[in-house]
Amino acid sequence: MEKSVLILGGNSDLGFALGKTFLNNGFKVLFATRDVTELSNRISQLTDQSRASIVSFDALQFSSHEAWFNSLPFKPEITVCAFGMLGDQRQAEQDWMSAKNILETNYIGAVSILNVVAEYYEQQKHGMIVGISSVAGDRGRQSNYLYGSAKAGFSEYLSGLRNRLFKAGVHVLTVKPGFLRTKMTAGLNLPPMLTDEPERAARRIYNAVLRKRNVVYVKPVWFLIMLIIKSIPEIIFKRLKL
Repeated sequence: MEKSVLILGGNSDLGFALGKTFLNNGFKVLFATRDVTELSNRISQLTDQSRASIVSFDALQFSSHEAWFNSLPFKPEITVCAFGMLGDQRQAEQDWMSAKNILETNYIGAVSILNVVAEYYEQQKHGMIVGISSVAGDRGRQSNYLYGSAKAGFSEYLSGLRNRLFKAGVHVLTVKPGFLRTKMTAGLNLPPMLTDEPERAARRIYNAVLRKRNVVYVKPVWFLIMLIIKSIPEIIFKRLKL
């Protein structure tokens, strides 16, 4: 049976890099995205396109997710949830619709589709879910707490899902990238020593999939950084500008 993976958010830089990594390792890859045209152009430049296909997907069309998953040309043995949006923290503080979009994209949309996938895998007693969360969810900071709160919720959701599905033989991997050079972070002044390229991150995530890790910090130094940040007493932390 041919190995297969579904990349939700296949047009994101990390999602696309993951798709390429799985393709290079013999997987059939189904890329799901809102922007089918742009993704088609990117895939057309790949050397091996024979095992790659694209489907239209909108994370915010919650009511259609079950029917959408049931209509897929094949059911993947691995599902990767790689979509998300950073948004503008200051704008979201002042405009509820901006805040709502951040929360719905990073949490509600992810939970909506993964609930469907989890139910299918649980019934099959086989499968794997990979959720791309963020180190931003490890502790709320004034610079991005709306995005961070959504990712914190997503990490806890994946933790509960992992606990629920273990007895069914279904594995759930939580991935916590730090800074990545992507379209989402374009224009930000990122520290080079703490920033990764999507392709390198994708290889590390793929290795974590093979090893069936539970939680992985893509760049290991982020585990130490966040451990220190989480250990700062609140009476001190609230005075910091982070």
